[in-house]
This record gives sequence, structure tokens and C-alpha cells, in this order.
Amino acid sequence: MIQETLDRGGNVVIPAFAVGRTQEVLYYLRRIKEEGLVKNHPHFPVYLDSPLAVEATHVFKKNMLDCYDEEAKTLVMKGVNPIFFPGLRLSVTSQESVAINFDDSPKVIISAAGMCDAGRIRHHLKHNLWRPECTILFAGYQAAGTLGRSIIDGREVVKIFGEAIEVRAQIRSIEGISGHADQKGLFAWLDGYLEKPGKVFVVHGEDATCQEFVRILKEEKGYDAAAPYSGSVYDLKENRWLAVTEGVLIKKDAPAKKAAGVFGRLLAAGERLMQVIRRNEGGTNKDLAKFADQINSLCDKWDR
Repeated sequence: MIQETLDRGGNVVIPAFAVGRTQEVLYYLRRIKEEGLVKNHPHFPVYLDSPLAVEATHVFKKNMLDCYDEEAKTLVMKGVNPIFFPGLRLSVTSQESVAINFDDSPKVIISAAGMCDAGRIRHHLKHNLWRPECTILFAGYQAAGTLGRSIIDGREVVKIFGEAIEVRAQIRSIEGISGHADQKGLFAWLDGYLEKPGKVFVVHGEDATCQEFVRILKEEKGYDAAAPYSGSVYDLKENRWLAVTEGVLIKKDAPAKKAAGVFGRLLAAGERLMQVIRRNEGGTNKDLAKFADQINSLCDKWDR
């Protein structure tokens, strides 16, 4: 993916969680550079643009023998830092972050947050999503309702900082480097208790996955398990539910279609207007009436 993107003259943008995932990506990039797996771009720069990720990377560096597995420790014993390499550039200040997108040379950009809902990654997406020569490479799970999930699901237009951005970059993902334990790992963790837990609450994951995991815990493992929705209350001392919230099905919006040119701007303006209307809920009757009159006047002018 890096080879193809750099050959096109584009950037590889990797949204990555600052602690753990970023360092694993750096580990692979060091190997890619050391083994010369990217041809004709031997000195391609890699920007780590996240103050938290930079600090976390320094922590890993100071605690190599405690944090690393045997493979990484072997490199340390040989005098090799497994997550630092020539061409790695650390970006901490906002000025350094802004400068990345004013550099035209093809590069790899690693930035947080991993699901693209906050942080500096949104700026990099704004500058690279619309460029067909670029690649957005997801290196972790994207939860429903996040910007990252919208992009993975194939939306053709996304909203970033109130601006409609066409998704024209290559969208790719790498499976298998998740920071979470899988089902087998969770079972091993539960089975490690000397005394079997009296109640297991499954609270992290999508609805269908949580419910299925609860079923397996009950039927195959013999645990008393539940997947409560937000708002449910359980009294641990009395060992009983005080309140149980029912789940509400959320209807997903249909993927936005691209609208060409100026008409696309008009649609984006309409979406922004709806956001402004919703934010004015609770305003004074006088202001809301004035706002409604202005909108109706505009509609009367253009309803033809």
C-alpha cells in the first residue's frame, strides 16, 4: 500500500490510537524501511503527529525490556530501537502539525484519534480524503457512528469541520493488530479467576456481538452474564437489577451520494442549515420566529 501510494505521489494517512497501536505501526514501518520493501523511495518520511502518541512512544523507549515481547527484546539486545528509524519525524506543536499538509512530498502520516472523531487526524483527512492519489489506511476497529466507520462503510461525502469533503482517496484497512483481546483471550481472562465471577457484564462492543457473547458465556461456559444498555442500574451489594433500559434501534442514514460542482456546495449548505436549526432549539420565541421568517423568505425566492 505504501509503495503504490508513494508511486502515485500521494500520502498514506493512518488513523491510530496513541498508546499501543501507534507503536505497533512504527514497529512494522521500521522493518519495512530496514528490509527495503518500498522501492525507489528509500528515505520516505514518516510523521507521527500526536503529542500523546509521542509521549507514549518515549515511555515505550524507556521501558523496552518491560514492555516488549521476545522478538522486540532481541532487537534491543542487538542495539536496535524497534520503534525508531531514519525518517521518523515527531510533531508536537500545532505549527508542526499544520506544516505537514503544506509539504508536497509523498509521506506517511500517523495521527490520532484512531476512529477519526477528534484530534489532529481530522485535519489530515480534510487535506487528503479528496485526493485520489492518497490512501487512508485504518489500523483498528471503527465503531458504529464514528467518522472512521462512515468512511469504511463507503460514504462518498463526509462532513469535517462543517465542510463537505468528497471521499476520493483509496480506503484500506489492516486486520489483526487490534489492541483488544478476542473471544478466546476473554475466555482465558475469565478462566484465570481462582473464584468464578458471580456476574459478568458485557459492555464494550456492538449490540449483536455483545448479545452473542453473552449467549456463549451462559450456554457454553456457565456464567451468569448480561449485556446491559446505557441507563441500566445493577446493585452489586443486593445482587439485583434496579433498572433495566431497553435498547433502541438506530436507523442508519443511507450513504451520501456525491453531488457535482456547485450543486454539491448547495447541498452541503442545506445540511449545515439543518445543523444550525437544531442548535437553536430552546431559543426565545422572538428569535426563532425571526429565523423561521428568514428561511421562508429565502425559500419563497428560490422555490421555482
